Amino acid sequence: MRHVGTQTLETPRLVLRRLLPEDAPAMYRNWASNPAVTRYLRWEPHKDVLETCALLTAWSVLYQNPDYYQWAMVEKDTGELIGSISLADGRAGEPESVRAWAERGADLAEGIWEPGYCIGQPWWNHGYTTEALQAVVDYWFVKAEGSWLACCHALENPASGAVMQKAGFVYDHDAVYHKFDGTPVDCHVYRLTRAEWAAHKRKELF
Repeated sequence: MRHVGTQTLETPRLVLRRLLPEDAPAMYRNWASNPAVTRYLRWEPHKDVLETCALLTAWSVLYQNPDYYQWAMVEKDTGELIGSISLADGRAGEPESVRAWAERGADLAEGIWEPGYCIGQPWWNHGYTTEALQAVVDYWFVKAEGSWLACCHALENPASGAVMQKAGFVYDHDAVYHKFDGTPVDCHVYRLTRAEWAAHKRKELF
């Protein structure tokens, strides 16, 4: 594979671009401060817009790295920032995940790359997250020439699993992941190999 960093992507309804510190007010307002949005995520709602700005400032430095992938979801019709989507190597955060994939014979030489996403509550159930995930998955296999992806969702959040399945991900196993404060979360874990992605793309044509 070859890391290509966070490049701007377009879908029929979205522009996926880098997040900037000046996006802090919209991010805080539209999703980062909402407990309903962060309920199944690893991080807690932001206490104020300064916390959001500090995070985006830290992220802006990371964009110089070719293996850093973090996009804003921007609605084309309105220009509104409605969510975010990323790709991150999960090897460091969850040793249990490394063991589980190793036991299944997965190739870990390039990492365990996992999409993560969140979107503001007013934009739920409109297909935006699926649209963004499909674009990021295509980018991974075409531009970055990756060989596979992993993805997981809390058992109590089947809507996230539906997004994964629509993007071609296949259920693989159950696991327990942890929030940043150590809280355990029972999860379904999915995979998407290059062959499975190609088969899913062919299926979309018919």
